Formats: sequence, structure tokens, C-alpha cells
Amino acid sequence: MGWKIWKKKSTGEEEPKAKLKKLSRPKDLPQSVGQYLVVELKKDPDWVWDLKAVVRPREEGKSLYNLRVFDKYQARLRKVEVKDYISLDGHPDLILFEGWFDKARDKVQLEEKSVPEHRAA
Repeated sequence: MGWKIWKKKSTGEEEPKAKLKKLSRPKDLPQSVGQYLVVELKKDPDWVWDLKAVVRPREEGKSLYNLRVFDKYQARLRKVEVKDYISLDGHPDLILFEGWFDKARDKVQLEEKSVPEHRAA
């Protein structure tokens, strides 16, 4: 038998797993992002606080995150299961806003992708 359970794998084989970080599931909008949408972009607060966000860390800093905002009801209607940031890659029509935010400095930069007209204030 060719079992080699006592041998360690070379470090080159384990490296790809170390680089893959588990992305977080959809969550409520961060406070600073919700405020930005309501105050700066003049969106309806009732609609904004129903939206969900998926984030992934940026390489530039610990408190910087890429962000995608989507409507969970639209995703459910289209039978799309949004698990994390990457799962929206195949469904760009569901992304309402995309950008980044700095959790430590409450700085937000978002680009409007596609917003239903009846939801804008």
C-alpha cells in the first residue's frame, strides 16, 4: 500500500488554501453606508435600511472593505442565493451600489449601479 499519512505536505501545496479567506454572508448595511445613501444620495430611508450588503476585505488596510449592496427581495424573486461577495459576480443586475468603505474612519465611496426608479426619494 502506498499510504504516506506520516509525511507532511510540502508548503507549496498548502499555500493556495492560506490565501483563500472565507467571505462573510450578507448582512445589514453598515451604519456609515446607510447614512451615506440616505443623506448624500437622498434615497428613501425605509428602502435603504431593508437592503443587504456583502463585503470582502481590501488589501490596503484592515478597516477597508469592498462592498456590494443588493435587495434581498429581488434576489429571492429571481431565485438567486447570495452567499457572499463573489456570488453576485454572475448577477450584476442585482447589484444596486458598489464601492468601498473604511470602517475606522467612516468614509464611504459608492457608485450607483441600478436602482429602481420608484425607490429613489
